[in-house]
Amino acid sequence: MAGCTHTVAPEASPHGTTRTGEPPAPSTRAPSAAEVGANELGVVPVLMYHRIVAEPTSVYDRTPEDFVAELRRLADENYVPVTTAELATGRLDLPAGTHPVVLTFDDGDPSTIRMDGSRVAPDTAIGMLLEVARENPGFRPTASVYVNEEPFGGGEAGRRALRWLVDNGFEVGNHTLGHVNLGSASQEAAWRAIADGDAAIREAVPGYEPATLALPFGARPDPGELALRGDGYDYRAVLLVGANPAPSPFAEGFDAAAVPRIRSQGPDGVEAEFGSAAWLDKLAADPGLVYTSDGDPTRISYPRDGGSLATLDPEFGEAAAPY
Repeated sequence: MAGCTHTVAPEASPHGTTRTGEPPAPSTRAPSAAEVGANELGVVPVLMYHRIVAEPTSVYDRTPEDFVAELRRLADENYVPVTTAELATGRLDLPAGTHPVVLTFDDGDPSTIRMDGSRVAPDTAIGMLLEVARENPGFRPTASVYVNEEPFGGGEAGRRALRWLVDNGFEVGNHTLGHVNLGSASQEAAWRAIADGDAAIREAVPGYEPATLALPFGARPDPGELALRGDGYDYRAVLLVGANPAPSPFAEGFDAAAVPRIRSQGPDGVEAEFGSAAWLDKLAADPGLVYTSDGDPTRISYPRDGGSLATLDPEFGEAAAPY
């Protein structure tokens, strides 16, 4: 496993004790890829949140109770949060047997984060995420937060929240300055909406460089390449709305310019079959579908017998470790 050091144990006697007379130390052998069912060509759920409110008014809202329950389910099922940028670049250094999940929050709503002095207010989404992470030490407290103009209520309070996120290992991404529908905007207007949103983040968090974009309404500009790069920005990934998990970043089907997301949603309601509860049920019922780490970020492990439904991108051939 990455980060492990190897030491030479005292020579063992034929009776199972060391020459010092002490019982042998417990084995520190890392589990094999086969033992943990590693499949680093499996899919990755990228969950999409908007408002966390006591009284939802749309399918994009979730109650605090539902939100915390979903986080606890993810922790119980060995998911580890990563950012969109980490997913897109394959920087997935996770414990063996765990699965990456990306938590994304759109629109810069005040229910996502609010600062209470130097601390995050506990009744916000980020406050709840921090609490669940404290309850579950392996559940990394991170997410990708996509903002428009004047996020989190605006003013210095909003900028302070942005800086807190960056300083504490969260990703801040672009959602365009005015939540513009890039699919209906002219090429010039689409570029300006993205570039202005990027510049606003850089101004609020000096030295920070946004790395990903979430498309408002899931609408892509024409040309689509404009979402990834233009004068003033160069992104690693672009998020859609979508209704299914993302391919592994190491799979042939992964497209950094069109990463699908799953709307966070319970088992009931409009299009619930495409929501997070339904998808997490599917992945729990068929573990071979989901990305499962082998614990070694230098290799890409997957079943040799075709247990993975995806094909390794030849770009990563040197790291391939089928078993």
